[in-house]
Amino acid sequence: MNFWTKAAGLILRNRYLVLLIIAIITGLLASQMKYMKFSYTEANLLPEDHIANVEYNKFLEIFGEEGNLVILGVKDSTVFTPEKFNAWNKLVEQFDERDEIDFTISIADVQKLKADRKKRKFVLEPLYEKNPTTTEEVNAIKKQLFEKLPFYDNLLYNKETGTLQTAIYIKKEIINTPKRRDFIFDVLIPAIKKFEKENNLDVRVSGMPYIRTLNAQNIQDEIILFVVGALGITALIFFFFFRSFRATFITLLVVLIGVIWAFGFIGLFRYEITVLSALIPPLIIVIGVPNAVFLINKYQQEIKKHGQQAKALQRVIAKIGNATLMTNITTASGFATFVFVKSNLLREFGILASVNIISIFILALLIIPIIYSFMPLPKKKHLNHLEKRWIENVVDWMEKMVRNQRITIYFTTVVVIVLGIIGVYMIRVSGSLIEDMPKKMDFYKDIKFFEKEFGGIMPLEILIDTKKDKGVMKLSTLKKMEKLNEAIETFPELSKPISVVNLVKYSKQAYYKGNPKYYQLPTSQEQSYIFSYTKNSNNDAGMLKTFVDSTGRYARITTFMKDIGTDKMDVIQERLKAVIAKEFPSDKYSVSLTGKALVFIKGTNYLIKNLVISLSLAILLIAIFMAWMFRSPQMILISLIPNMLPLLITAGLMGFLNIPIKPSTILVFSIAFGISVDDTIHFLAKYRQELIANKWKIKPSVYAALRETGVSMFYTSIVLFFGFLVFTLSSFGGTIALGGLVSVTLLLAMVSNLLLLPSLLLTFEKKIANKKVFKEPAMKIFPQNEEEESKK
Repeated sequence: MNFWTKAAGLILRNRYLVLLIIAIITGLLASQMKYMKFSYTEANLLPEDHIANVEYNKFLEIFGEEGNLVILGVKDSTVFTPEKFNAWNKLVEQFDERDEIDFTISIADVQKLKADRKKRKFVLEPLYEKNPTTTEEVNAIKKQLFEKLPFYDNLLYNKETGTLQTAIYIKKEIINTPKRRDFIFDVLIPAIKKFEKENNLDVRVSGMPYIRTLNAQNIQDEIILFVVGALGITALIFFFFFRSFRATFITLLVVLIGVIWAFGFIGLFRYEITVLSALIPPLIIVIGVPNAVFLINKYQQEIKKHGQQAKALQRVIAKIGNATLMTNITTASGFATFVFVKSNLLREFGILASVNIISIFILALLIIPIIYSFMPLPKKKHLNHLEKRWIENVVDWMEKMVRNQRITIYFTTVVVIVLGIIGVYMIRVSGSLIEDMPKKMDFYKDIKFFEKEFGGIMPLEILIDTKKDKGVMKLSTLKKMEKLNEAIETFPELSKPISVVNLVKYSKQAYYKGNPKYYQLPTSQEQSYIFSYTKNSNNDAGMLKTFVDSTGRYARITTFMKDIGTDKMDVIQERLKAVIAKEFPSDKYSVSLTGKALVFIKGTNYLIKNLVISLSLAILLIAIFMAWMFRSPQMILISLIPNMLPLLITAGLMGFLNIPIKPSTILVFSIAFGISVDDTIHFLAKYRQELIANKWKIKPSVYAALRETGVSMFYTSIVLFFGFLVFTLSSFGGTIALGGLVSVTLLLAMVSNLLLLPSLLLTFEKKIANKKVFKEPAMKIFPQNEEEESKK
């Protein structure tokens, strides 16, 4: 008696105990769901010790979190009427009073820098004393701001378009906590909506904290959408195939418990929910349903054969248990290869996916036979689907193609390979932080608005280490920084930079009675007496500490990037580095480019390299698995070709359809490869069984295997196709692409496994038709049953 027959007896004899254990584990995992939390920042795709992370962490140590800026913008000439102008400033004032806010910069906050000749110091005066009551007064303020204060250009206004902007700096200590979410949803958004309604103005809102919060909410909403969608569509297709409420209900019960386990594991491992881990619960539904298809189909076939429930249930576990274990292990190993990647994001995804795939297999294998054991035998109408004419027609067509049209199959394969290779060369890589974001959402339109008006919202930071205390305020350093500022201004993809240079220029303008033409760096003669005024004043210390650290050794230059991909960013980086190398000799200065957006772009490039490693690893693992299972080198090659082909087509499609490789679409290959190998295992396992039964005659064995496994493979592929298609309901570009591409790949994998695989077996029959080549497998995939074999 083999292992699976023993296991079947053990499961069915102790069915109450098994159900109790499942209930206890489900309860324990459900209790862990309270520890699930959503990510408050973009996922860091790089290893901790990567140079980009080291530089970014050093920047954070000196200046704190850079992504704490929320910006409000309004482009409407009526804002320069007294009522609306005062209302706009009052709106910002009410935010400034909040505990969550560090400080705000708006027109109401503008302080003019003036030189006090008697006390030889700079003093700050408000731009206006009292709220304006006439349009003339507003226009006078506007004129002063737009014409006399270049320091605030592109910071508070765009003088070409008349757009006003307000900066709200959230306290750094709450920026990556739930308090940020509460502030955005409970304070910021309601206040802005109220203001818009009362003043008939359209306020644009952006900035990294705002985008991250809305994005996290979107992910949260979509998990529910995916789970409900995946359950609905798979249940519908399942019912269409099986025409049985009972079978559909049992399948839904299994995958629902699987979903609870999936959420429970996220909580148990204390992982954050990101764009990737949000895909796990629906993924488990989509992968769990085919397990149910194989198990229920086998049960119904057995009942149709002999009508004995106990015997049928035992055979379901004994005969299908091993095959589904093998297929689930290959699927899990496709995901598990991510565990070897240094990126935490992918490692977590790999661990969660592989643990949950094995869990859903165990749940299906235990729950389905046990529940059927409590139920009466299926009626004849429940077994009718086993003799559906249209399914027979599909299988007949496949057999006819393999029998008579093998040249056509090979010719089509070659054409597809050539087209795939052409498409691969057209693939682009995208490291954009916001490319995946929902294009229809208002916050995406607002991002585009600020890009057009102020040059972008994603901070790019340049950290300058002068290697000496007070080295920043040396005129030579300031001049070098000015050169770098000028270089940044030549890029249309970057906004005007802001740094201590702007403050020093403003100080000189103030020294010369606020004349805008003196908004420039002081000469070496002017430097000493302008700086002596600065030393006597502490007015701009607040502003200064934003750009220079307390020792005066480190300075930062902040600019904002538009939504640009990796290619453009590489060009910008190279040009900036050339200017840095020329202006800042490395023996005196250390200069690094950093910022969250830049780290993300570098992370995407890092991910591409890791994709190649993880996919190669998956192919190698599965090749070793096939070698161990079938003990035949030829079979490794024959089994891998039909699975490599769909991957090549998918990569080609990405090139032709201009779908870039990015963190979200990178998973397509590993998911698709892991799942498509399942079909191959089912087919080859059945084929080997038929070979023994048919005394090593290849042709009858291939056709018998095709007829036997064709129906189940067709069912499962259709379920998987529509299951993954659920992801196209997402509003995230990457998730839509992931869903569409995996669906297409799995459909192609089915066709490839049912047409190309049998064709290859028949073509190379002389090489693989003897017992020496096709040895006894290390593990019996389908335990043979004497009664069945004798009938053949």
